[in-house]
Amino acid sequence: MPSARETELLEAAYRYVLTHGLADVSLRPLAAAIGSSTRVLLYLFGSKEGLVRALLARARADELELLADIGTGPGVVARLWEWLSAPAHRPLLTLWLEAYARSLVEPDGPWAGFARATVEDWLEVLRAAQSEDVRDTAGGLASRTRELALLRGALLDLLATGDGERVTAAVGSSFAV
Repeated sequence: MPSARETELLEAAYRYVLTHGLADVSLRPLAAAIGSSTRVLLYLFGSKEGLVRALLARARADELELLADIGTGPGVVARLWEWLSAPAHRPLLTLWLEAYARSLVEPDGPWAGFARATVEDWLEVLRAAQSEDVRDTAGGLASRTRELALLRGALLDLLATGDGERVTAAVGSSFAV
C-alpha cells in the first residue's frame, strides 16, 4: 500500500502530466513543479519508468471510473461520447492518447500493454450494454468493435481539430447521439 507521501506526490505528478504531457517528462522539472526532489521520486517509485507506470495506472483508474459509471443498455455509446467530447476531459484524453500511442511504438517500456488493456476495458463496457442474446456472439463482438472504432476515431478527430459540433454530428448520425 502506498504511503501518504507517495499518494500525494503521485496526484501532484498526475496533475502535472495532464497539463504538460508524459512523453518528455523529466524528473528534475517535474520534482521542482510538485515540491519534491528527484531523489524522493526515485526512492518512492524506483525509477523514472516506475513513476511513468504509476502515472499510467492513475490515468487508467480515471478511465475505469468513467466506465463503471457509464451504465449499460441502450444509449451507452451516446453517454460515452458525451463524456469523451466534454471539454473538461481533454487533458485526460490527450494523456490517454499519448500513452496509447507510446504503448504501440514502445511495447517493452513502461507503456507496455496500456493500449491493449484500454481496448479490453472499453469492449467489456460495450459488451455489458448489449442484449444477452447478442452479447456472446461473433456479431455482438463485431458490433462492439465497430462502436469502439467509431468512438476512438471520433476522439482522435476531436482532439486534433477541437470541432466538437462537427464530430458529434458524425457520431450522432451513426449511433443516435
